[in-house]
Amino acid sequence: MRLKSAIFVSALIRRAQVEGAYAVVRRKGAEEAGAVFVKVALLDGTAAFYGPAPQSEIDESFPADRLFSPILGPGTPEADVEARIQKEVRFDPDLWLVEIEDRDGRSFLDLAKA
Repeated sequence: MRLKSAIFVSALIRRAQVEGAYAVVRRKGAEEAGAVFVKVALLDGTAAFYGPAPQSEIDESFPADRLFSPILGPGTPEADVEARIQKEVRFDPDLWLVEIEDRDGRSFLDLAKA
């Protein structure tokens, strides 16, 4: 059974804050099962953007509740990330968007192996 999206997002924000990063919910989605997307701003005009990993990338033996994969990698201009966010919101208005500001570019997510 999966954690509700609201609980997962709260835990992600707490984890980032404990590690010294700033994290905030920019868009609140469906409480139970809204897709979660994460923007990581490096505070130099660049960012990374992560979304749910495709089912084909999920290893059933991996214990993580949710796996993510990069949609736009670190070093992408923030304007490009923002444009992609708008595209995702048009496709799924019930998504969650978390923004993390961290100079080291840490996402605090479990990433799928590519």
